[in-house]
Amino acid sequence: MPTTITRQSPAQPKVTVPATLEEALDRAWLSQALADVSGGAAVTSVEQVEVIRTVATKVRFAVTFSGSEKRHGFCLKGLLDVDEMTARGGPTCVLEADFYSKVAPTIPDMRVPECVSAVIDREAQQAVIIMRDLITHGARFCSALEPFSADEALQSLTELSKLHARSGFLGGADWIRPRAAELSRMTYVTPEMLQELLDGPRGDNLSPHVRDARRLVAAMKELAARDGQRRQFMIHGDAHAGNIFRTAEGAGLIDWQLLQRGGWAVDLAYHLNAVLPTQVAERDERQLLREYLAMMRGHGLEMPDENEAWSQYREAAIYGFYLWSITRRVDPQITVQFTDRLGKAVTRHESHALLGVV
Repeated sequence: MPTTITRQSPAQPKVTVPATLEEALDRAWLSQALADVSGGAAVTSVEQVEVIRTVATKVRFAVTFSGSEKRHGFCLKGLLDVDEMTARGGPTCVLEADFYSKVAPTIPDMRVPECVSAVIDREAQQAVIIMRDLITHGARFCSALEPFSADEALQSLTELSKLHARSGFLGGADWIRPRAAELSRMTYVTPEMLQELLDGPRGDNLSPHVRDARRLVAAMKELAARDGQRRQFMIHGDAHAGNIFRTAEGAGLIDWQLLQRGGWAVDLAYHLNAVLPTQVAERDERQLLREYLAMMRGHGLEMPDENEAWSQYREAAIYGFYLWSITRRVDPQITVQFTDRLGKAVTRHESHALLGVV
């Protein structure tokens, strides 16, 4: 069985969610968190391999268990050593743990990391997940700024189609929320704040009409309204290059903190225009849309005809542009590139006009 495919639910040990890197790599804590993997054997050694800090921390580490000298590589993800506000957690932490616990086992052919343990505190809205270390098995994680070719984008579209095709899971899964609708109603970034962000470097190469916060907010509200009336799919919601990995078997998806229900076009327009350089997207996106529609029909789903699908895709470009326009806690270089690519997609597709925003 390939180590990159999740086929069963991770253990959910009743242990405290660690708040620091030191706590997360404590041998006694790991012995409990990994008891399902080790058969109850204690962790005898821990070696920190790599620490990657963004909002959440990812730490690659290796352990040995009592009775064996074999090293086992893992990657833990959680909010470690963060400020007081971030340490309060939030629904996205638990959402990702629930994806690996509840959703991934139902899509065994979708390539995702194998999660072996999910430690969840629902009351505090805190969670950490422990996955097999894909890098030790030859995987390579793409960087957020890595440009994709059309063929590479087709590989990741294949994985997204597997997720979308299992959208029957949404029945009774109210915990998977309509994120686009919720974003359109959020108030923590005011129009004035958004305009200030768009007036900065991220909007330098965009027209005044596209970097107009009032028009963007109105377009996002209209997109959310239309999207909510369409068939709902289970979508990734944040499939940029930094959330893709590659193995000899193909591409895979990580980072499920924005898992949501919404129109398929939201995922497609965001993904293609985030990973493809603008010139490549202009040339190849319509053909990639055709390929995606064929995949979905191959999964047994009815999809709109190409013209209607193209119209939905063009409207949906607003989602990714809005998401990155309001982003504040990411490397500015990444924010500028994504806002620029997605803003140019909005310009090219006349998304505002399609949504009736003048």
